[in-house]
Amino acid sequence: MAEPMAPEAHLSLSSLLLVLADRSQGSVSVAQIVDHFGPRAFGAVLFVFAIPNLAPLPPGGTTVLGLPLLILAPQLAFGSKRPWIPKALGRLSIDGPLLAGVCRRAVPWVARGERLTTHRLGFMFGLVGDAGIGVVCSLLAAVLILPIPLGNILPTVAIAILAFSLVQRDGLLAIAGYALALASLGLLVLSGALVVEAVARLGAITGLW
Repeated sequence: MAEPMAPEAHLSLSSLLLVLADRSQGSVSVAQIVDHFGPRAFGAVLFVFAIPNLAPLPPGGTTVLGLPLLILAPQLAFGSKRPWIPKALGRLSIDGPLLAGVCRRAVPWVARGERLTTHRLGFMFGLVGDAGIGVVCSLLAAVLILPIPLGNILPTVAIAILAFSLVQRDGLLAIAGYALALASLGLLVLSGALVVEAVARLGAITGLW
């Protein structure tokens, strides 16, 4: 992927995803993806690093894609205006054809979402609102990088919805994202409790403890 030009300010997220897909040849660095989205980087980049986690990935794939989320989301929580990534992370590469395929599959859904969303409930954003989204996405990103079978789906969708709400400034969508995040974390707690109970029962049966 050649060094991306600065994106047009008026382009929608769906259009930016198509441009990114067209430019994704060979490998694509994390830094190139961040630069591609320019001033809208926080919402757009959180979204674009979230959606590939819904696709079948090789072992460790969610860790590679989740790490940028874990670094970028806290910056949003602390009120940063533009994302920063360490040089070492920026040099990490993602398979270009895989990224392009995910972007192209996402575009029809994103375009539909753009038609259905609008600027509303503006109090959900701003300094406090954006920070709240950053905090929740940070927690979800921490869950995402854990090697939990099928444990990445709900956190991924929640991050994508919250990120999209940032891009669209749609407070109703943000509320939906918060609800899904709560469900995701609740499911994680329940799964953890079931694992602990199963281990305890196994120990009692085998007499190990």
